[in-house]
Amino acid sequence: MRDRRPSHKTRERPKPAAGAGKRVTLPRALSKLGYCSRTQAERLIAESRVAVDGRTISNAAAWVDLATARISVDGLPIAAEAKIYLMLNKPRGLVTTRHDPEGRPTVYDCVTDFDIPHLSPVGRLDKASEGLLLFTNDTEFAQILLDPVTHVTKTYHVQIDRLLDDEEIAAMTSGIRHDGELLTATATRRLRQGDRNSWIEVELDEGRNRQIRRMLEALGAECLRLVRVAIGGLELGELPKGAVRALTEAELQALRRSAGMERARR
Repeated sequence: MRDRRPSHKTRERPKPAAGAGKRVTLPRALSKLGYCSRTQAERLIAESRVAVDGRTISNAAAWVDLATARISVDGLPIAAEAKIYLMLNKPRGLVTTRHDPEGRPTVYDCVTDFDIPHLSPVGRLDKASEGLLLFTNDTEFAQILLDPVTHVTKTYHVQIDRLLDDEEIAAMTSGIRHDGELLTATATRRLRQGDRNSWIEVELDEGRNRQIRRMLEALGAECLRLVRVAIGGLELGELPKGAVRALTEAELQALRRSAGMERARR
């Protein structure tokens, strides 16, 4: 009979000690602290760039206690309550919620590699809409971006089922009534057009429910695609559909300036 006992080369994953505090694997710790995803953390650990309590760790299976461990990357300590700011290129068909009672796929399916408490989307994109969606665990930052008083603009590229004339495009900025509500875009311009449909760019500084779709409906036009391409000075760029990445410091500062946060700090 074949001996099924593990060979002397087999290594068992270390188990957390009984009575330990918030013990997790090192990659998960880096993710929970908002520093990077677990996949990125495993790469940093393999490159011997991560230290715990002053000792370099090269084993991604190592356990740490989040309550007591001093973790650093490239010699720089990681704050215990690190804030994270992500951008997602939301695909069409996902709902912007953590749990959907109908069992539909959600935007959280795209950020499973980031195990961060209280990570929430900043605003919403409806199921049929696509493009730039922000996530953060910084609730103050999110509230300021969403506050109508700050007038942070959102820019959309919209495909419609016909051509809009100059008067109709102008009407979107002067105001269109739909179900008794006056809906107004900050700016609208024609991007390109074919024989049967066209693309326009619409800029909003308020967040009314389904605002662009309702404005087009009032004009007798149908929205075929709606893609958010920018929030303030932050652009979606070439981020692939369904991909997520952290904002750079320059992008974060630009968003803060758009919302007037930098002025408030002075």
